[in-house]
Order: sequence, then structure tokens, then C-alpha cells
Amino acid sequence: MCGVRRGRLKEVIVEFSLIAIVIIGFMVIFSAIRVLREYERGVVFRLGRLAGVRGPGLIILVPIIDKMVKVSLRVVTMEVAPQDIITRDNVSVKVNAVVYFRVLHPDKAIVEVEDYLYATGQLAQTTLRSTLGQFELDQLLSERDTINQKLQHIIDEATDAWGIKVSLVEVKQVDLPAEMQRAIMRQAEAERERRAKVIHADGEFQASAKLRDAADVISQNPTTLQLRFLQTLTEVAAEKNSTIVFPVPIDMLAAFLKRTP
Repeated sequence: MCGVRRGRLKEVIVEFSLIAIVIIGFMVIFSAIRVLREYERGVVFRLGRLAGVRGPGLIILVPIIDKMVKVSLRVVTMEVAPQDIITRDNVSVKVNAVVYFRVLHPDKAIVEVEDYLYATGQLAQTTLRSTLGQFELDQLLSERDTINQKLQHIIDEATDAWGIKVSLVEVKQVDLPAEMQRAIMRQAEAERERRAKVIHADGEFQASAKLRDAADVISQNPTTLQLRFLQTLTEVAAEKNSTIVFPVPIDMLAAFLKRTP
């Protein structure tokens, strides 16, 4: 009886062992099969050595021997934290920016640098401080395109060894001290007043030129001056009921005086 029980126990143990082996086998097989999306690549290491870049699609790895690191090829939008910057004309400002980049060579991004996202962010911060310190405040506010291109060129050149392409860098915001904001407002107000005075003076100049031309025309024909004089009297009399006494120009009576015997 004991022998039967022992035999039955051995059969159960064998069955469980077979089931465990089958389960482990399926787990190993599933762990060896990977599926990568279109924007993903897999950097495969075989016994610690770089074996190449795989993907997209179905990837089969050698269990236990192969290890894979996923890398996304999509454009990464990284915001650079505000940096304290002293411009060339000794003005302290806070500037932040946005960096757009993507991985071109996944093997370099994994092998050449420990964490390419962190490294790119730190490089962008230091480049932002060192580069913007070479510009004056007026240039920092007005020459954004030139500054963005220079930042993009410097960061892209430094990250090229990591297999990363920096496509765009944009200075996002420039925070000025309160006293500097007031000074800029006063400067803008003075500039608007200057433009208003220039426009007013230009209008006065044009009006005087027109009056000079009109005076030249009237001086060539005295009758025109008399008609203008009568028109002015008509306009004045139309505003209020009043009696206006004015001398008659001698020129108007000249025709009558010639007929007098």
C-alpha cells in the first residue's frame, strides 16, 4: 500500500515538474519575442557587446544572452528651466527656452552617453547661459531669430557625437527686473512723444508750403484776394446775426471813378 502511494506521489511530482518546465519554456519564448512600433528601435547587446539595432516589427532575441534597450525616434520637446543671465551691458534677466530634438542613431544615444535626455537638457542650460551673456539687452529682445539659430547650431554640434539631431531652439520668455521694465516703458513713451512731435512738425511744414503756394497764386490776381475777402465776410455773417462794417477796397470803385466827369 505504501509502495502504491509512493509511486502515485512520484507521478504527481513528475507531472508538476513537466507543467513547470512547460510554463518556464513558454515564459522564455515570450521573453524572447518583442514587437517594436514604427517609431521605436531596439539596441541589442549580446553578452554585453553591441549586436546592432533592430526594428521596427517583430524581434526575436536569444534568451538570457541578448538584452535590448528601446529608443524612441520621435521628436522630443524639452523645456529648459529659467536661467539667470547677465547680458553684456550688465543687466540681470531670467530666460527660458524650448529645445526640439530627435535621435538619429540609437546605438550612439545608448553607448556614447549614459542618459541622452538628461545630458541634452544640461547642455542646453549651459549653452543658454554662456551664449546669451554675449548679447546686449536690446539684442536679446529684438534679435530672437539670430539668437535661436546660434543656440541651435551650438547644441546640435555638441550632440552630434551622441547621435542626436537638434532641429530647433526657441527662446521662450525673457523676464526683466521691475526697474528695467519701468525704464523700458519710459523709453517707449518718450519714443511715442518724439514721433508725435515729428508728425505734427511735418504737418505744419506741409501746411505752410500749401499756404505759400496759395499766396503766390492770389498775388498774381488781386481780384482773387477780393473774392476771398468777401467769402470770409459771408462765412462770418452766417454764424451770428450781426452787422459788419468794412471798408470798400479802392480797386472795386476804380471803375466808377473813371466814369466821373
